[in-house]
Amino acid sequence: MKISTRVKKILDGYESDNPGTKTNLARILMHGKLGGTGKLVILPVDQGFEHGPARSFAPNPAGYEPHYHWQLGIDAGLSAFAAPLGMIEDGASTFAGAIPTILKVNSANSLSVEKDAPTQAITGSVKDALRLGCSAIGYTIYPGSNAAYDMMNDLRELTAEAKANGLAVVVWSYPRGKGVTKDGETGFDIVAYAAHMVALLGAHIIKVKLPTDHLDLPEAKKVYEASNIPRSTLTERVRHVVQSCFGGRRLVVFSGGGKKGEDSLFEEAKAIRDGGGNGSIIGRNSFQRPYDDAMTLLGKLVDIYKGKDE
Repeated sequence: MKISTRVKKILDGYESDNPGTKTNLARILMHGKLGGTGKLVILPVDQGFEHGPARSFAPNPAGYEPHYHWQLGIDAGLSAFAAPLGMIEDGASTFAGAIPTILKVNSANSLSVEKDAPTQAITGSVKDALRLGCSAIGYTIYPGSNAAYDMMNDLRELTAEAKANGLAVVVWSYPRGKGVTKDGETGFDIVAYAAHMVALLGAHIIKVKLPTDHLDLPEAKKVYEASNIPRSTLTERVRHVVQSCFGGRRLVVFSGGGKKGEDSLFEEAKAIRDGGGNGSIIGRNSFQRPYDDAMTLLGKLVDIYKGKDE
């Protein structure tokens, strides 16, 4: 595997990591159609846990079968495939070495009614990730939850174990819980804060939602306005989130969210690219579409991150 100059520069930003972890990061960054560019499109299929099987897969029933998602990620030339334990186990032998994998090691479900202190159960381990040949573990944290400190403690232990064993760490940082308003969950200041927190917690790849122009925290709002931090366009907001992750020395990818029109997805991808983001982690907007439509959509996203707008 020849490492591009761009990927080498990204890896240099992770100064404390051992060769094993950097190799696994390189596998993700050098794989697929965006290999070597520093940009990523990752397929996450953890929605069945959180939303249930019908809500996740009934729009495209082929998706009930785990191998469908493995093959979609491979055929589309994506950077990596992320999923919970059972889905990774189901295709680990058939697709060994075909695409870098990220084992999602914690999960939530929509049957839980906890609003003030939402949390997730630990559903996988570093040993599972090693056994299954994964390049990284994935973990969701809820800044703003009354359970956030417990989640941070779990993440600290998992991160230390993963790094000691040469794995990368991908963190979904989703503000949620008693300390965050509904608008604040995607507020400009809150998303940047959530991204910065997981950079401080040692994440290699940071996943957040795209921020709106809403400012939620009164004290933060004063600083944002006094400092004239630009936020009128999505590109400007992405740029600040990336800046908040050690001045762009950490990889930042953005969620595709719920299913939406293709034009919206393409405009978001252009804003992510132009704002210095490293790409998209896009699930329902790909696997809920028929295979041919998903391939066309993912191909267009790859072209956008390559700088091809037409």
